[in-house]
Amino acid sequence: MKIISIIPARMGSSRFPGKPMKDILGMPMIGHVYKRVKMNKTLSEVYVATCDKEIFDYIQSIGGKAVMTSDRHERCADRCAEAMLKIEDESGEKCDIIVIVQGDEPLTFPQMIDEAVKPMIKDNNVTITNLVADINTVESFENPNEIKVVMDKNNNALYFSREPIPSRKKSISELPMKKQVCVIPFKRDFLLEYNEMEQTPLEKIESVDMMRIIENGGKVKMCNTRYTTKAVDNEEDLDLVCEMMKEDELYDQYR
Repeated sequence: MKIISIIPARMGSSRFPGKPMKDILGMPMIGHVYKRVKMNKTLSEVYVATCDKEIFDYIQSIGGKAVMTSDRHERCADRCAEAMLKIEDESGEKCDIIVIVQGDEPLTFPQMIDEAVKPMIKDNNVTITNLVADINTVESFENPNEIKVVMDKNNNALYFSREPIPSRKKSISELPMKKQVCVIPFKRDFLLEYNEMEQTPLEKIESVDMMRIIENGGKVKMCNTRYTTKAVDNEEDLDLVCEMMKEDELYDQYR
């Protein structure tokens, strides 16, 4: 089975321009993500998909593989689908699973990829998974940069939102505060199918790609991760990640 990871990254983030190349302890953020994902033994290869030459040139300078894509993509899955087809065309071999790892997750652990793909390998009916983790503070629960998720009894996502869900107003017991962690494996053909779907109303309202699947009647299998990570959405997050990286158990292995 051929499993690859594609890391989408672009300089034009509306919330934090130039984010992938921001410095974290002497290394651009995208470098941390690439090197940590590369440590996973399940993957056949790791690529960065970008529309920016600065990112492309940097990844090549560290011996990595990068794919130039269109600058018109609105969603990361669209960029990754284009990159996947280019990779397949160049290699002459189709992929089985594409693991999307966001380029703003510099504390990603390579074991998280194994957590995410395990349900897919065990059950051929699972076409997409997302990692999910606990939210430990009300402040994070109310932070719109954290994508919250509620699930059914079979760990399939019911809804994603940047708003705090479920509601705290009428909670009489411990509230399940869960967030999406952006390690997202797709079965190859489902990634292409997903990109043929039109954007859906709730996807646009929530600004969450996965809503497109739910609104079309599909299932997104959620997988718990035991690892603590932090996405970078602004300067405050970047400062926090820099401090967390100083204590990170993997950093010394690749810096």
